[in-house]
Amino acid sequence: MRYEKNKKRKSRKWLSILLVLLVLVGGTAGYSWYQYKKGVNQSLEKINKEKSESDVNNVVYAFEGKKDQYGATNILLLGSDARGKEKARADTIMIAHYNENKGTYKLTSIMRDSYVNIPGHGKHKINSAFMRGGPDLMRKTIKENFDIDLQYYAIVDFEGFVQLIDEAFPKGVEINVEKRMEEYIEVPLDPGLQRLNGEQMLSFVRFRHDAIGDFGRVKRQQQALQAIGEQLSSIQTIPKLPKLIGVVTPYINTNMDTGDILFMSKDFLSKDRGNIETFRIPIDKGYADKSVKGEGDVLELDLELNKKAFHQFLTQ
Repeated sequence: MRYEKNKKRKSRKWLSILLVLLVLVGGTAGYSWYQYKKGVNQSLEKINKEKSESDVNNVVYAFEGKKDQYGATNILLLGSDARGKEKARADTIMIAHYNENKGTYKLTSIMRDSYVNIPGHGKHKINSAFMRGGPDLMRKTIKENFDIDLQYYAIVDFEGFVQLIDEAFPKGVEINVEKRMEEYIEVPLDPGLQRLNGEQMLSFVRFRHDAIGDFGRVKRQQQALQAIGEQLSSIQTIPKLPKLIGVVTPYINTNMDTGDILFMSKDFLSKDRGNIETFRIPIDKGYADKSVKGEGDVLELDLELNKKAFHQFLTQ
């Protein structure tokens, strides 16, 4: 009898623990969904259009991506001012590399004037691949020229970048502005270490009207993403993730689902991942300036040299 009573007590105890866990998990999931939807609605109000979440970014792209030969997940990041317009060129071309087994995060920038073969279209600036065939043609172009597979894509409208910064960093992102920046940007910037809000950060990553032009712009884009990643990790960001993802969702067209984004974001913020390593195509001494009729000024790449350096970066 005593054994039976103890057995019943233990059963009730474990049942109680299980019920508490279920309530906690359910409550967490419910709260996360609420915060996500709150972020989505917040951005939709800013967009000032009476659309549901499913109506936003309604251009559906085919994308036949997969993991690369090293087992890593690569995400094609395209920055654009023309959300939903298929005929726009990509203003920014990056690849985010995530290797779950190694716990590493890397970032590659491909300069938009790189003169490469675009499958089915001949040689052109690489940023025109998006205009000619969307993100999948960009994927095929990168695969053909640099022999790397891309699993996901994300086309980010620059306004989404602004909203994400303002939501995640109410006091701004701390970054060093190396010079006075004012030409062809919305918000002029003064030099020095300072905290930049979303609009100021957008000016920082888009400025290119100086002696080094697009090379400087690519360097600042990588600097900005490194600073954002490091400072996100230093604050209590994980509880804010659902809302942050919701805020940026209306400004992104991607083949990643919310679960994919949450998983990689949580992993990124919760691990001691070290610095985000960066790479640029073309590498120094891996290109020549050239002028091509119908294209203008281009970067003629030494493909083998760039490809070799790129794969060394990915595997080191």
